[in-house]
Amino acid sequence: MEFVKKIIIITFCLISTAAFSAQQNFNNAKNHLVKIYTANPEQTTFYCGCEFVFNDKKGVVDFSKCGYTPRKNQERASRIEWEHVMPAENFGRHLQCWRNGGRKECKKDKIFNAMEGDLHNLQPSIGEVNGDRSNYRYSQFTKTFDQYGQCQTAVDFKQRQFQPREEIRGTIARTYFYMQDKYNINLSDGQSKLMTAWDNTYPPDEWECERNKQIERIQGNDNRFITEKCN
Repeated sequence: MEFVKKIIIITFCLISTAAFSAQQNFNNAKNHLVKIYTANPEQTTFYCGCEFVFNDKKGVVDFSKCGYTPRKNQERASRIEWEHVMPAENFGRHLQCWRNGGRKECKKDKIFNAMEGDLHNLQPSIGEVNGDRSNYRYSQFTKTFDQYGQCQTAVDFKQRQFQPREEIRGTIARTYFYMQDKYNINLSDGQSKLMTAWDNTYPPDEWECERNKQIERIQGNDNRFITEKCN
């Protein structure tokens, strides 16, 4: 009986993985991510480390425990949005659909949908920070963090730079290497050097390793840059 149960579970996982791969897109990805983070409620927002909960599919942020102060947009700051660690423009501009009409035109493109819905490239973010990050490049440019209360993240709007907190820099690097490897996305020399430094300086923690495994079970592939450092 126990053997039969195991066969049923394995079969269900294979079917679920195949179904996701066939319909890999942003909306489908968000549904899976809600399930992942609902099952792991101790995890916090990516850029600011704030606790959050889901009411159905709507993520709500708890500012009181992380000291986050909205910079400008209180309404957007109070909700969870799914941040593309490598911005959509970075991988979309390599496609003809993006050149024909940007993100709107690419919604009809299966390759873009697969990239936009890749779970490895998506992280829970406070909506306001997600909006402020826009498609700015990651960088290191300051030791002053006062735009979002106690959140150790900074944005330079003039120079279009975004400095993430130290705890996630390795995750960012391994995500960039994954997207470069899987979708043949070119990184500039500057970005490649920065990501290599972050990858070496900030090894994966337990959650990064576990999240990678959970995504592999859903999507059918791991991020090898995480896997090789977790083993």
